[in-house]
Amino acid sequence: MVSELINANPIVYEKKERRARSAPIAVEEYAVEPIDQQEVFDHVRDIKDPEHPYSLEELKVITEDAIEVDDQQSYVRITFTPTVEHCSMATIIGLCLRVKLLRSLPSRYKVDIRVAPGSHASESAVNKQLNDKERVAAALENPNLVDMVDECLAPSYD
Repeated sequence: MVSELINANPIVYEKKERRARSAPIAVEEYAVEPIDQQEVFDHVRDIKDPEHPYSLEELKVITEDAIEVDDQQSYVRITFTPTVEHCSMATIIGLCLRVKLLRSLPSRYKVDIRVAPGSHASESAVNKQLNDKERVAAALENPNLVDMVDECLAPSYD
């Protein structure tokens, strides 16, 4: 995907075993289904890293513990940790997380994407960029960025 690797030899972790989701009991047809941390994690865990053939879960860029969900307030926050402090792909990773959740969650949810405190040299700038609607919209008008995001979000059959 990228010619010069920022982190040529990342540590690869084992994926967590997928847990079966419990089926809701006698739900009304038009009832709002609650969303929890596990469901959000299941949506984002398989996103591929822009530089490596590994998922964000395998690189521990994203963990289930780094996801906060307030279903009553329709709010989701994901805090991700780039593999290196000067990761040039941090904004792409955050954009992938945002796009995946925009495509997966009901529109009532406000999504907040953050870099873990102290994990990136430009933490404040990355956070500002990832949570500014106009900047995100402008990024998604760039066909090259959209192609990169789509490639990261494409399903892998491993």
